[in-house]
Amino acid sequence: MSITGILMAAAIVGGTGLFIGVFLGAAGKKFAVEVDEKEEAILGVLPGNNCGGCGFAGCSGLAAAIAKGEAPVGQCPVGGAPVAEKIAAIMGQEAGETIHKVAYVKCAGNCENSKEKYEYSGIRDCTIVNMMQNNGPKACTYGCLGFGNCVKACPFDAIHVVDGIAVVDKDACKACGKCIEACPRKLIELIPYEQKYMVQCSSKDKGKDVMAVCSGGCIGCRLCEKACESGAVTITDNLAHIDPEKCTGCGKCAEKCPKKIIHIC
Repeated sequence: MSITGILMAAAIVGGTGLFIGVFLGAAGKKFAVEVDEKEEAILGVLPGNNCGGCGFAGCSGLAAAIAKGEAPVGQCPVGGAPVAEKIAAIMGQEAGETIHKVAYVKCAGNCENSKEKYEYSGIRDCTIVNMMQNNGPKACTYGCLGFGNCVKACPFDAIHVVDGIAVVDKDACKACGKCIEACPRKLIELIPYEQKYMVQCSSKDKGKDVMAVCSGGCIGCRLCEKACESGAVTITDNLAHIDPEKCTGCGKCAEKCPKKIIHIC
C-alpha cells in the first residue's frame, strides 16, 4: 500500500472518530438528566437498606419523593428520628416528632396453648397452608400458623418462630412492615416502641369457642375494660383492644385478665 493510501485511510478513520466524539458530546448535553442536589444529599443519609418499608421502591425512590415534597422527612422507618433530623436539615425544615415503632404479633397460641385438628407434614408456607381446607392444622383460624413467612420476609433478622408462633425482637426490628405484608392472617401490626401492654390475641370468636381451641386466647370477658381507669381498653368483636394514646401503663388490665394474654411489650 502506498503512503498516500495509508494517509487517506488514517484521515478517514480519524475524521469518523472525531465526528462520533462530537456527536456523542452534543447528545450527552442535550439529553443529560439534571441531578437534584437535595435528592442526592438525602440519598446519602438514608440507610440504604432498600427494604420498601417507606412505601417507595427503595431508598432512591424515597429520596426523590422527599426532595419533591411528596413525602415527609421522617418517612424512613429504618432510619428513624436521627435520619429524619438530617433530612430535615437538608430540606430546611423541622423534623417534627417521629414515633419509634416496632412490629408485634397478636397471638399467644404456642404449642402448649393451641390445639391442632391434624398433623401437618406438607410445604412449610403460611400462605399455602392458610388456603388449605379448614385453614390449616391449627384449630384456631385466627392464630399464627408458625411456618415463618414473616421470618423469611424480614431483612433485619428481627422475627423468629419460637414454640410454634412468631416472636419479634423489638430492639432489632426497624418497623419496615415486611412481616406485616407476609402474614396471610394479618396478625402483625406496628405499635409504639414505648407501649407498655398489648393484647396477644386476634380471635373474634366468642369466649367458649376460643377456649375450645386455645387456652391462651381472649374470651371477651370485659374484666380488663372495667379495670382500666383511663378508658384505654375496649372490647370490639369479642376481642380486647388497647389504645396506646390513652394507656398509662398501670397494668391493671393485665392483672385482671383471667387468661393472662395481656402482656408487657
